[in-house]
Amino acid sequence: MAETWSGQCHCGAVVFEVELENGLEDLRRCDCSLCRRKGAIMASVPLRGFKVLKGAGMLTLYQWNTRTAKHYFCKVCGIYTHHQRRSNPTLYGFNVACLDGVDPFALEGVRIGDGSSQSLIGPEDATAT
Repeated sequence: MAETWSGQCHCGAVVFEVELENGLEDLRRCDCSLCRRKGAIMASVPLRGFKVLKGAGMLTLYQWNTRTAKHYFCKVCGIYTHHQRRSNPTLYGFNVACLDGVDPFALEGVRIGDGSSQSLIGPEDATAT
């Protein structure tokens, strides 16, 4: 049975929920140049399983490189909430640390995903949108 988890950015301007079929699984960090800098632990959910409940207009979009992935951040506090994945655009990756009641420092089994090999150009050559 699916579980619904609530989450939000730091300031509370963006509130969302994720519907997870098997709870928190396949936790990962990514080694691409953006994810190395944001440092988030992520999990994925099908697009239909992620809903912004409040503050959709408070999200800002960042794209670079191939512009396939769509990274969303709160315009107020700057926290990364979720992204539409480059490796599988039918999924959203989301920031596990934004989930209510989750201690990201207590999580075990977090793997490192290979995002750097998917970049076609270096970050110094990229322009943001």
